[in-house]
Amino acid sequence: MDVGAKSSAAREATSSRQSMRSFLSDLAKAGDLVSLSEPISTDYEIAACLAEADDGPALKFESVKGSSGPAAMPVVGNLLNSLPRLALGLGSTTRAMQETLIAAIEKPLPHRVLSSAPCQDHRVDQPSLTDELPIPRFFEKERGPYITAGAIVARDKVTGQTNLSIARLMPIGGNRAFVGIAPNHHLAILARAAHNRGETLDIAVCIGNHPAVLIAACLYLGLGDDELPIAGALLGEPLDVVRCTQSDLLVPAHCECVLEGTLDAGEPFMEGAVSEFHGMYENYGAGIVATFSRLTRRHDALFQVILPGYHPEHCLLGGVAIAAGLRRQVRNAVSSVGEVAVGVGGAGRLHAVVSLHAPRPGEARKAMFAVWAAVNLVKQVIVVDDDIDPWDPVEVEWANATRAKPDRDHVVIPAVRADRSEPLEQGGTIAKLGIDATRRDGDRPDWDTARPPKAALERARHLLRQHKLI
Repeated sequence: MDVGAKSSAAREATSSRQSMRSFLSDLAKAGDLVSLSEPISTDYEIAACLAEADDGPALKFESVKGSSGPAAMPVVGNLLNSLPRLALGLGSTTRAMQETLIAAIEKPLPHRVLSSAPCQDHRVDQPSLTDELPIPRFFEKERGPYITAGAIVARDKVTGQTNLSIARLMPIGGNRAFVGIAPNHHLAILARAAHNRGETLDIAVCIGNHPAVLIAACLYLGLGDDELPIAGALLGEPLDVVRCTQSDLLVPAHCECVLEGTLDAGEPFMEGAVSEFHGMYENYGAGIVATFSRLTRRHDALFQVILPGYHPEHCLLGGVAIAAGLRRQVRNAVSSVGEVAVGVGGAGRLHAVVSLHAPRPGEARKAMFAVWAAVNLVKQVIVVDDDIDPWDPVEVEWANATRAKPDRDHVVIPAVRADRSEPLEQGGTIAKLGIDATRRDGDRPDWDTARPPKAALERARHLLRQHKLI
């Protein structure tokens, strides 16, 4: 059944600044959104276009080939494939973005509950996922298409613990989908708790979200810490939410689509090969299944995808969120911590760079161990002085080349427990590497870098700006 009644409140809220559409408008104004009108197939062609343009503009596919009706809705991707793009989504700058994230984690804003919302313009009961949504197939060894930009809301009925996270969903027929979550994922913990009580877990998969919601969903917080109020703090105002039509879950009111259903930890399903953030395939064995009883969506919904695997948007969404959490953890151990980076080179998960201000002896190593204790995935930590931009791989490599002595400054910790997605784990372990690439007074008589005088540099910048060269 498709219900098309649209309230005036929902109609007025369609272009809310809390919507993905508002961000798309910002990208269009900046010349960073390209619309493709040519017919495009969900079978690998959308993925191929996103991959070939993965460090370029966001793409909007207007004509999805091989589908009709609702599934022909336009597809958008590559929205957040660079640090400047992520900063724009948070109304911040690349330099201030980490502080913005930390401030939001520490001072979340309560929700604003609406009585109606654009994401509930239309309702479809017992939806056939592949008939209703233009879900792409990404890579040739995977068994099927995937929903990759679904922010999943869940809440334990007994404890009240709430979780917002992102996980991949592979349709497996009709209104059912495999959900790819690691056993230690908070969503998996909530699903197992419900199963142990003889219940399924209510979930809502929200597709087409403002960047603040997506980034909040990627944060590494404690079990039960609700990420939705953090999304509000990132927006600078309470997040508009609406109650699901078939449960008490609250979802972002201005998203594009919502799949309402349940997650059953007692129903296993073998996924097969799946792409991972490091760019290769993994086979994790059995996962669990979701069943969706209703799809709600905007009357003119857009379908958002995140290109999975080793591609900038996938890596940076995780990396920027992980880095903010790491900075909070490291500063508890080392007060001189500056910024922490988890960049694309390390697949947004495996390598971290920590900058310290005038580190005292031993603080670099203390920072390394604080990172490893906080996030199991990180296996390499480079510590630099705060004159180095930790997000700039060239600056970090230069610091490593000019300030680190391998015999003194490399720390190798063998046989550490590894995450299941570590590409080189064997027997469940991997070695960790720490590199202290900070200056030491005894290494050189001075550390001055060769540069023209300040006055000459200011004059040069003035001249070059006049000629629009910088």
